[in-house]
Amino acid sequence: MNSIYHHHPNHHLSPAGASGSKPHGASGSKPHGASDPAEHTLHGSTRTVSVRLVTAVTLHCLVGCSIGEGIGLMLGSALALAAWPTMLLATLLGFVSGYGFGLWPLVRRGQTWLQAWRAIWLGETVSIAVMELAMNFTDYHLGGIGAAVIEPRFWLGYGAAIAAGFVVAWPLNAWLLRRHIKRHCH
Repeated sequence: MNSIYHHHPNHHLSPAGASGSKPHGASGSKPHGASDPAEHTLHGSTRTVSVRLVTAVTLHCLVGCSIGEGIGLMLGSALALAAWPTMLLATLLGFVSGYGFGLWPLVRRGQTWLQAWRAIWLGETVSIAVMELAMNFTDYHLGGIGAAVIEPRFWLGYGAAIAAGFVVAWPLNAWLLRRHIKRHCH
C-alpha cells in the first residue's frame, strides 16, 4: 500500500511534501527541549500522529460535514419540517458533502472514484457519523433546529453544533489515523 506519510527523525508522521518538516536539530529548528504545542505527537499502538495532522484532518472533515449539515438545516427550516425530518435531511447531506470532501482530493490526484471510495469509506463513515451525531444532538438541544434561518437561535445552535462536532470527532480521528483506518487525503 502506498503511504502518503513519511517518517521523520522526531518520530511523527506528516503529509509527504509538507513544508516545515525539518527534524529537530536541523538548521533553524528549536533548541533541544523546546517544543511547539502543535508539533506534539499522539502515541498509539500502531504509529504516532501529530496534533497538527489530527487537527487538519478533523477540520477538513468538519468543513465537509458542516456544508451539508447547514444546507439540510436551512432546507428543513424553509420547508417548515419537524425536527426529526430536518435532522435526517441534514445528516444525509452532511454525509454526501463529507464524502465529497474526502473523495475529491484523491480523484483529483488520479485515483478513480472507486479507488478513492475504497481508500476512505470506513474512516470517513465513522468520523462523519460521530460528528453528525454530536452536531444534531447539540443543535436539537439548543433549539436551533426548530428556529427559522433568520433567527439568532438558528445560527447559535448551528455554531455550537459545529464546535461540538469538532470536539467529539478530534479524538476519534486521532485513533483512526493511528490505526490506518482514516487517511489524510487533502
